[in-house]
Amino acid sequence: MPDASTLAPTARADSAQRIALIALLTGALGIAFAPIFVRLSELGPSATAFWRLAFAIPALWVWMAVEPKGGARSRKPSSRSDYARLTAAGLFFAGDLAIWHWSIRYTSVANSTLLANFAPIFVTLVSWLVFKERFSRTFLMGLGLALCGAVVLMGQSLKLSPDHLFGDALGLLTAVFYGGYILAVGRLRAEFSTATIMTWSGVVTGLALLPIALLSGESLIAGSLGGWTVLLGLALVSHAGGQSLIAYALAHLPAAFSSVSLLLQPAAAAVLAWALLAEPLGALQAVGGAVVLAGILMARRGSR
Repeated sequence: MPDASTLAPTARADSAQRIALIALLTGALGIAFAPIFVRLSELGPSATAFWRLAFAIPALWVWMAVEPKGGARSRKPSSRSDYARLTAAGLFFAGDLAIWHWSIRYTSVANSTLLANFAPIFVTLVSWLVFKERFSRTFLMGLGLALCGAVVLMGQSLKLSPDHLFGDALGLLTAVFYGGYILAVGRLRAEFSTATIMTWSGVVTGLALLPIALLSGESLIAGSLGGWTVLLGLALVSHAGGQSLIAYALAHLPAAFSSVSLLLQPAAAAVLAWALLAEPLGALQAVGGAVVLAGILMARRGSR
């Protein structure tokens, strides 16, 4: 019979995973607000992406400054390797935002959003090929089911046309960059706190997005208080809130499963668009959302 000393660490690990799962799903809901804020923004997509980081970084910096020292994963970056890995995470996220916004110009929003959410495929492939992780059949079935649900969710709005091939390719490239970001943050969380990763990588992302916004010719100045409020909401709710919760969860959950769970985001975004923007929500979208949830639950069972 196992003794208490054996059971206690297992119980703590299970508790940490449950908390991380709640944080991951809450983070997915947080980033589900991002398309709503982008839709309401008075600025262009590149300028909006820049302010997402510019307004989030001060809040993240304060969090990093006041967080307790000496805890688990509280090491501060000190070497070139540390800063190089944090920079890579920031550049992956900058590529994700910039390429996704660019893809919208050449294909439909539905195509771009769906293809950008194919990140779990790339995360799973890299985890298997590079990090030698093994996945159960149940997990892979859950991954496939969740992706099918996402296709059904977007199905009514998808536009398949040779004219959209370039934009569709950019949407798929977005998934590659977001997959790289998830993997990079997942590895960094073994050493650094959430606040440290989000702050340093966020600075890199913001600096990379600024010239992109300037070259796009978009205005960087919102025309009203409401416009600035939308940008602040995007920064605090979707980035400092949603992305930080996802980064926290990646210390306790496999990156592949986490990426599958983030498919909750398009389902939640559809519901939010219906509730806040009066966009229609049909039966097919409801079925797609239910299939996504079923796939996430199956992937969770297969990744235990």
